[in-house]
Amino acid sequence: MTATHDLGTSSLATSDLFRSVFRRHASGVAVITAQDTRPVGFTATSLASVAAEPPLLSFGVGSGSSSWPVLSEAEHVGVHILGEHQRELAATFARSGADRFGPATDWRSGPEGVPVLDGVLAWLVCRVVARIPAGDHRVVIGEVTTGTAAGAGRPLLYHQGRFNALRD
Repeated sequence: MTATHDLGTSSLATSDLFRSVFRRHASGVAVITAQDTRPVGFTATSLASVAAEPPLLSFGVGSGSSSWPVLSEAEHVGVHILGEHQRELAATFARSGADRFGPATDWRSGPEGVPVLDGVLAWLVCRVVARIPAGDHRVVIGEVTTGTAAGAGRPLLYHQGRFNALRD
C-alpha cells in the first residue's frame, strides 16, 4: 500500500523559494567580530558546530559585505552567542552602515586582539582554518582556542525575518 500526501505546490529551486523556506527555520543569533586597523563585525544566523575534536565551527559571510575584507585576512575571529535581551545589538550588527562599535556597544579587546562583546551568553575566539567559496558567500571554519559560556539568560532566535525570544 502506498500512502499519498498532499505536499502542496512545489516549484523549482529559486532564491525566492530558498529565502521563503529559511524564513521558516528558526536559528540562533551570533555576532562575528574581527580586528584589523579597525574592528568589524556582523550578525550571523548561520553558525554551526562542525566537530568536537578538534573543536570546529562554521559560519557564512557575504563576500560583498563590509566585514569581508577584514575577515578574508583575519587569523582569528570572535563568535558571540546573543541573549534574548540583545535584540538591539543584533539589529545594530545586521544594519548596513551602522556604527557597530560605537558608544552603544560594550566591548573590549580580547585574546588575539579580537573584539569581545560584553553581556553575551557565551563567546569564543577561533583560529581561522579555512575559507571556502560558496556562491556569493564564503564559509569560514574556525578552530576554538578560548572562550567562556558564563553568561546568563536565554538565547536570541531569528525567525520569519525577526529577532525573537525562546518560548516554552
